[in-house]
Amino acid sequence: MHRLNLTIDEALYEQARAVSFIEKKSISQMIRESLSEYIAKNTKTKQQADLILEAEDEKEILSILANEDFTSNEDFKNKFNL
Repeated sequence: MHRLNLTIDEALYEQARAVSFIEKKSISQMIRESLSEYIAKNTKTKQQADLILEAEDEKEILSILANEDFTSNEDFKNKFNL
């Protein structure tokens, strides 16, 4: 795991603290779950992020980011009945 520092306003912190108490979860756990859910909902961005993490070099990463017409492997297979 990695340590992460973030700044939130007082009202959001107090709400998170109250929910944390009610759900018997740490605020860190709630943030991890929220980030995972956010990433899962944004499938196109998640696929691009996965490609970036697998990229061999900076040039390949820039190419992935520049490609506005990103198509996932699954979409490509469906489109061409593969």
